[in-house]
Amino acid sequence: MKSKVAGIALIIGSIYYVLAEAISATFFNDSLFNTYIFHTISELGIPNGNSPLFWLMNSAFILVGLALIFSSFYRFKDFFIKNNVFIYILSAITGLGVIIVGLIHGGNPLTSGYHTLGAVMAILGGNILLVLVSRSMGEFLNYQKITLVLGVIGLVAFWIMFFNIQSVYMPVFERLSVYTLIIWSFLTGLFLAKK
Repeated sequence: MKSKVAGIALIIGSIYYVLAEAISATFFNDSLFNTYIFHTISELGIPNGNSPLFWLMNSAFILVGLALIFSSFYRFKDFFIKNNVFIYILSAITGLGVIIVGLIHGGNPLTSGYHTLGAVMAILGGNILLVLVSRSMGEFLNYQKITLVLGVIGLVAFWIMFFNIQSVYMPVFERLSVYTLIIWSFLTGLFLAKK
């Protein structure tokens, strides 16, 4: 039962995130295509005229962070045979980072540093977490292999983004590095719900 509860939390968090971003992007002050290609996810959460549904995007950040922290400490921890302490730390860093992104908006010179810190905690910490999780369970089966591939894709996308911050296509790499975490959250939710 504990596995199902943790799994449902992750499934709800990941689906809510995808829907919230899609709806927020639909109402963003640009075409849907341009929003996904040329505007960062954080821009959807800035409370201004460009993003009338900023609150929806920010609620998605917060929900994903809470779901990750809850599921990691409530049940997912029971599946690891090593690296438990590092996984706890990275789960907390990732979850808190996503929550910070939802609570502290980008675009404000006074708070953008905190927002950036939260984003790095979430994206870099989260994708490192995926790689570590894939190597910390008893068997290296399909779930672990998919987790490893997602973590590597996320890390590569993060580093491309990091060294191309000024690129007009930077938001594409940002989304690639974030979506690996959302996909993993959904798959982990299914993994836990079936246990």
